[in-house]
Amino acid sequence: MLVLAIDTSTPAVTAGLVALDGDALESRGDRVTVDPRAHGELITPHVLEAVKAAGVTLRDLDAIVCGVGPGPFTGLRAGMATAASLAHALGIPAHPVCSLDAIAADVAPGEAPFLVLTDARRREVYWAAYAADGSRTDGPHVQRPAELETTIKVAAGDGALLYADALGVQPIEPRFPSPIGLVKAADFDHEPAPLTPLYLRRPDAVEPAARKKVTTP
Repeated sequence: MLVLAIDTSTPAVTAGLVALDGDALESRGDRVTVDPRAHGELITPHVLEAVKAAGVTLRDLDAIVCGVGPGPFTGLRAGMATAASLAHALGIPAHPVCSLDAIAADVAPGEAPFLVLTDARRREVYWAAYAADGSRTDGPHVQRPAELETTIKVAAGDGALLYADALGVQPIEPRFPSPIGLVKAADFDHEPAPLTPLYLRRPDAVEPAARKKVTTP
């Protein structure tokens, strides 16, 4: 099965093709750019470049996996809209994946639980806790680092690197979701759920208020 993986929940604009054969996964071409202001501009070119690098066409895809956050509103919707549009046009399923789970799927196996934290801006982090085997045990949540009470001392994700001192954790790789991690975290044994974004808080954008009068009658 050939899967296109997309994620725009973090500053990384990520697209890649992954060949899935049973439990074996093979990367066929990744395109990743870390730029928090270029999700909408780069995600479609990254998809097309990844497909070209893999030596296939969009029609060869069997499924799409998309990170659905948690993540900032504007960046997150760019990837999700792209995934939904491609899935509809190609007539293939689009599987939602918690982006924190995708990062957790790439953490090297160990014997201790760990956290995954990504930058939520506003001096906050999105976070979830995982057992040593990578299964999620808590979250996802959004909080200020100083308010996060935990005994876990290692954490993956860019949020762990940004707030290591405030959290008292040791940052570990990876920082961002990878195509392989997204596919690892997907559930291909069941019909995909709708692509529903995990914002965890209201978007910054609001409806404009009524215009103030600048002239007198």
